[in-house]
Amino acid sequence: MSNAEFQQSEPSADEQTESQSQTTTVSGESQEQLEDEWIEYEFDGAPKISVEDLDVFYGDDHAIQSVSMDIPENSVTALIGPSGCGKSTFLRCLNRMNDRINSARVEGSVEIDGEEIYQDGVNLVELRKRVGMVFQAPNPFPKSIRDNIAYGPRKHGDINDGLLDRLLGRADPDKEDELVERSLRQAALWDEVSDRLDDNALGLSGGQQQRLCIGRCLAVDPEVILMDEPASALDPIATAKIEDLIEELSEDYTVVVVTHNMQQAARISDQTAVFLTGGELVEYGETDQIFENPNSQRVEDYITGKFG
Repeated sequence: MSNAEFQQSEPSADEQTESQSQTTTVSGESQEQLEDEWIEYEFDGAPKISVEDLDVFYGDDHAIQSVSMDIPENSVTALIGPSGCGKSTFLRCLNRMNDRINSARVEGSVEIDGEEIYQDGVNLVELRKRVGMVFQAPNPFPKSIRDNIAYGPRKHGDINDGLLDRLLGRADPDKEDELVERSLRQAALWDEVSDRLDDNALGLSGGQQQRLCIGRCLAVDPEVILMDEPASALDPIATAKIEDLIEELSEDYTVVVVTHNMQQAARISDQTAVFLTGGELVEYGETDQIFENPNSQRVEDYITGKFG
């Protein structure tokens, strides 16, 4: 073989620019050039949540890379992608739960109704009241069903039920009863537990416990509900109830859901954001478009099961 045949030519300037704009991915994913229009999702009205140039680091690990997206009000947004792609990290940024992780560092902007939540002086208790969270595994308190629902409003001072309140005549048991019933009805659990509100919540089934946790979140009257794989630990019947509930909640709340179940995302969400290797938001748009006609080849490969 001659030296001329063996020698590799230098890439042109255009080729170097294209190479720099491509994403190097793990085995199973193709290489492709990301396009800005793949994540420019347009909708009517002002966004409820607006994220701009969000980066998250865990020590030296770059978990989320320059993510920008707007989330509409009173809708369900699904976040999908393979394990380790950063979707749960992104979710926790929306009410600053990552602040609780010592190694986490967040850069960029997150606004709720135009108000920056990462500015100095933000009251995190009030923020997490506005932006509630439901976790993957049900986590009811070891208290009665009633006390689980009333816990948040009592802590925030929305319900007066202490000894001093009773002595001074400020207690309002009727208000608490109304709140407990309303929250459990919203969580589609009232009919199943109305006759045993004083029973320990740990005696409920897994699906009932998760709906109780949703009711506990609703009791403090949030504007946004974040859900991190809320049905992954449940059986199919309980999962179906959670999915029906999510759709109902979107009439009054902005719901953002992380899920590994792509069929679930397709069933319940109005729009879907796809995160892939390296913490990148690769595509974001109407759910039907994402699942039926994605722009990204990697998104199509992920949805059709070629990797992930």
